Amino acid sequence: MILTDYFYSTHDATWDIALQCGVKHGTIRLPEDDSFDLSSLTHLKDVVENFNSAGITPLVVEPLPNKLHDHIKKGDSLRDSSIEIFINLIKNLKEVGITTICFNFMAHYGWTRTTFNLPERGGAKVTGFDLHDFKADDYSIAHKELWDNYFYFVKAVIPYAEQYGIRLALHPDDPPLGSLGNVARILTSLDAINRAVRTIDSPNLGVTFCQACYYLMGENLEDAITKLADKIFFIHFRNVRGKKTCFQETFHDNGDINMASIMKAYIREGIDVPIRVDHVPTMANEKITVPGYDAFGRMFAIGYLKGILDSIS
Repeated sequence: MILTDYFYSTHDATWDIALQCGVKHGTIRLPEDDSFDLSSLTHLKDVVENFNSAGITPLVVEPLPNKLHDHIKKGDSLRDSSIEIFINLIKNLKEVGITTICFNFMAHYGWTRTTFNLPERGGAKVTGFDLHDFKADDYSIAHKELWDNYFYFVKAVIPYAEQYGIRLALHPDDPPLGSLGNVARILTSLDAINRAVRTIDSPNLGVTFCQACYYLMGENLEDAITKLADKIFFIHFRNVRGKKTCFQETFHDNGDINMASIMKAYIREGIDVPIRVDHVPTMANEKITVPGYDAFGRMFAIGYLKGILDSIS
């Protein structure tokens, strides 16, 4: 496994904590302000050089920038121009050595939580979701339309992903419910994921195995890992407690998933891809700034993951 952590493109405490924990590779979020041109190789090189100078080698871009992806998922009038910009980004990523893009197809609502300060062990704060507390707005999109938009996008970009050696790693819906309000969710089961990544046969189309999402789907995780082994390009190492209609994040050693057993399943299947810890608690003396992605919780999560990797390898 290639240990990465999730970084914004401006140097902050998460960079320093990861480096001090021994992380040398990055899953990076590209800048989303107007000063960053997604079509510019020069702008992309500046971002990557900033990481390199700090001792971090970017390997994964996550997510596909929302100002492109929102139009692509909804299939609106800016879809085709957004796809063209994305194709150009694929070309540029090859130039800077980034090999994987983690993308999702959650239209309108991204990963969704209804609370951000549930108490976890020792008073740490975590995010949670309860369907009874979810408030939908008026936007709507049907399952067929969303599937059509997904395949329109994939058919357009896969030839370029293959040409430039970029892996597209599809993230499941979070939470994996059939809909949120009147907004369809299509990537909510192992069968749906297989439809998404195997209908079009390409070695460059696979999955981000966000293991807590698959657990909340009700899938047997070890069985899912075996069935998707050839398509797992990236792993979100994450634990939860509950069910898909009502759950909360946890410390990585304090949820429903046996994390060591799951790691053994990855190793047994020969999966050797970038991996990162996901959705950590907010710790003592720390303000909730980016729920699930605050700095201090990473220290425990990265150390826990490294310990499991070292014990198995």
